[in-house]
Amino acid sequence: MAVDGKRVVAVIPARYQSVRFPGKPIVPIAGKPMIQWVHQRASAAATIDDVLVATDDPRIADVVEGFGGKPVMTSPDHPSGTDRIAEAVEGAGADWVVNVQGDEPLLPADVIDRLVRDTVRANAEMGTAAVPFGPNAVDAIQDPNNVKVVLDRRGFALYFSRAPIPFPRTGGVPVMPLHHWGLYVYRSDFLGQFVQWPEGDLERCEKLEQLRALENGARIMVIQADEPSPDVNVPEDVVRVEAILRERGEV
Repeated sequence: MAVDGKRVVAVIPARYQSVRFPGKPIVPIAGKPMIQWVHQRASAAATIDDVLVATDDPRIADVVEGFGGKPVMTSPDHPSGTDRIAEAVEGAGADWVVNVQGDEPLLPADVIDRLVRDTVRANAEMGTAAVPFGPNAVDAIQDPNNVKVVLDRRGFALYFSRAPIPFPRTGGVPVMPLHHWGLYVYRSDFLGQFVQWPEGDLERCEKLEQLRALENGARIMVIQADEPSPDVNVPEDVVRVEAILRERGEV
């Protein structure tokens, strides 16, 4: 169902190669390939008009076709998932494009819906999600693998960083950043511009692609969710996800 008359297409970028977990998109989880779980979550979002899987590997494409999905073969030379998505939506007639991470088989559809609706209605160039850090999150905030984001009073991103931000210069109770969650929505014309821009200085420093948007003056709407969905990075994570599915009665 389109939002405010706009066509919204979700794209799941999926590569076969992975240093820690080769073939991760098609690993079985409770009897179904992980990419199918992700596809079902995205398809369940009321704001999504179509779901595509952008891949460069025929093994993934065959699996997607097998469960009735729509694979789109893309170049193997893309430097990022965002570039792969931009190619996949060429000719798709999308007004807005959602980047759905392919390793989140428990992704809540309602978070996608909130992100799409809020970003479209704010007419921001881009949107993403974040969650609060826990009450005893000092170590998590210090961890450079956990990306932090701080917002302005309207809910737009001021900055993303691997460093703890903001710095409590005068001591006291620090202002807590949010933990960035890599779910994105882009206005289609903006996505086309974004992948043409060169890597920015901040992006090069922090190795965070979203900083390219801020460096070029784009507004990034940030919605706050309660908690991120568990992702699958290593084989051991499959067991954890299957346990959650059993607890929820989904398998």
